[in-house]
Amino acid sequence: MATTSFPDASPRKKKKAAAAATPARRAPTAGGAPGGAAPPEVRRAHVSPGDLVVRAADPEFARPFGLSADEICGQRLLDLLRSPVPARLREKFTALSSGSIRRFEEKVTGRDGTGRNFPAEVTAVAVRNPAGEIAGVVVLLRRCDGAVSGGPVLSALDAQVLEGVASGESTVQLASRLYLSRQGIEYRVGQMLRRFDAPNRPALVARAHALGMFAAGQWPPRVLPERVR
Repeated sequence: MATTSFPDASPRKKKKAAAAATPARRAPTAGGAPGGAAPPEVRRAHVSPGDLVVRAADPEFARPFGLSADEICGQRLLDLLRSPVPARLREKFTALSSGSIRRFEEKVTGRDGTGRNFPAEVTAVAVRNPAGEIAGVVVLLRRCDGAVSGGPVLSALDAQVLEGVASGESTVQLASRLYLSRQGIEYRVGQMLRRFDAPNRPALVARAHALGMFAAGQWPPRVLPERVR
C-alpha cells in the first residue's frame, strides 16, 4: 500500500514554527517596567543637587501639586514636600547631594492645588557623571491616598488648639495666641474631648498620640499635615 508523507508535519518543522510564533520576552529592567520606565503610579522629577531646584518633571509629578510640568520647574523641592520630622528630609537630601548615601525613601506630605495635604512616599536617587561627581538627583513620588483613611482629620484651627493643649498651654494662653475668646477655646476643646472619647485634656493628648496625630520626635507638638484639612 502506498503511503503519503506530509513534510510540513515533521517534528523539526513543528518546533521551528512554534519558535517563530512565540514572541520574544523582553528582559526585565531595574525599574520593573519595559524600557526602564517608572511604574504608572510613580511620578518622576529631576532636581539639582545642593539647592534641590526642580529642573525637569513629568506632568504626572507636577499635577498633584496643582502645577504644570513647566510651572514646577524652578521650584525648590523642599517647598513642595514636608516630612513629619522637617529636619530629617533636609538632612537626607544633604547626604545624598554630598555622596554619603546613594538613595533613600521617606514618607512625606505635599499640598495640592486646592490647599489640601496629601500623603506620599518619595524615593531619591543620586545620579553621577562619568567623573563620579553627583550631577543630579532623580526623585520618584508615589501618592498614598489611602494612608490616612479612617483616621481623624481636624480643621486648621482645631489642630492649633490640640497642639497648644499637648504643649501644656492654658485656656487663657491659647485664647491670647489664637485671638479667640476663652469660651471659644473651651468649646473647641470640648468638641475634641467628645470626638476622641476622652474624659479630660491629658487623656485627649494621649488619645491623639495613640491615633498618630502628631509628628514623631518634634517639640512643641505638631499635628501631621495630612491630619489637617
